[in-house]
Amino acid sequence: MKTKTIFVAVVILLLWATATGLALQKGKQHEDPNVRSVQGVVVDQKDSPVEGAVVKLKNTKSLQVRSFITQSDGTYYFHGLSTNIDYELKADRGGASSEAKTLSVFDSRKKAIINLKLESK
Repeated sequence: MKTKTIFVAVVILLLWATATGLALQKGKQHEDPNVRSVQGVVVDQKDSPVEGAVVKLKNTKSLQVRSFITQSDGTYYFHGLSTNIDYELKADRGGASSEAKTLSVFDSRKKAIINLKLESK
């Protein structure tokens, strides 16, 4: 009787593991190869994270601008970006600005990391 119970438990475990593996593979198949994201941290001149900085992301083709206000740890995140368009990133907070940085079409990372440093004007 114990052997039968162990056998059933092993079969159930194998079925569960197979279903989980298939679900993970299916999720990866649905990732769009033409979509990417960018994230990073905004820091001040002392390299401390800056909360409340406004990070602007400009689509250089349509000139559309999206913005993100940094979290308490200075992080920002933009998703759903086309791999066929250059984007310009810049941060501002209290009279200080970062230098503009570009997320290029030649950057093949699906999750790009671009950190921005605020400089006083």
